[in-house]
Amino acid sequence: MSTRPLRPPIAFGLIVIGDEILNGSRVDAHLSAFKGMVGERGHELAWHWLLPDEPEVLVAHLRFSMGRPDPVFVCGGIGATPDDHTRACAATAAGLDLVRHPEAKALLEEKFGSEAYPNRILMADLPAGCDLIPNPINRIPGFSLRGHWFLPGFPQMAWPMAEWVMDGFYCVSARVEERAFELRGVPESLLIPLMRDLGERFPQAKLFSLPHMGDDAYIRLGFRGRSGLEEAMSALRERLERDSIRYREAESDTLRP
Repeated sequence: MSTRPLRPPIAFGLIVIGDEILNGSRVDAHLSAFKGMVGERGHELAWHWLLPDEPEVLVAHLRFSMGRPDPVFVCGGIGATPDDHTRACAATAAGLDLVRHPEAKALLEEKFGSEAYPNRILMADLPAGCDLIPNPINRIPGFSLRGHWFLPGFPQMAWPMAEWVMDGFYCVSARVEERAFELRGVPESLLIPLMRDLGERFPQAKLFSLPHMGDDAYIRLGFRGRSGLEEAMSALRERLERDSIRYREAESDTLRP
């Protein structure tokens, strides 16, 4: 974990590429892993796309995301097989040529020797001007371009590479915490005026209402955020008591956004 000074939270994007996930032959494990990874550092995963190995689709989505300020992790499609289109699509989306990266070429030749040719060496064909991301598992690198961090699809490689990116380029921020009450015997519709008033009064925190169904039905009502939760919860408690709404303290939590 990085020990550098805290900074404001960052909203990350995540793109996972692979027909094998869409057709069900593999289950995507990246979403939960990256939520935890960025959350542990006080940031948040703001959006997630699951895309096919289809060049037209990849170029369109990468062109769009490269025009946004969010840093983005991209997992999958950087190998050397014919269905690995991510390297070429990233170059096209950025308006760059696909060229043989000298450092990546040297790494592949060192690892595979003469067997790097004619196919494995294709993994060194990367968008012009990109930077490499080290791979501690097999030394075949990923690459970074326009705020996008391109990683292998295999979790055992992608996740330590993403940890290296997070700790090397993004400072730790304050983590999101949650405070809540459990309410029973009140319909959620009656809470709307209360939520509107307190939401406007405490914009630095996010007011939420989460109904739980079943025999012991209740509503979890509270705030989540990085600061100001105690004041917001004190105001919520006063409002509940004023409106004669029964409540009890719910277990607090520190979240992984």
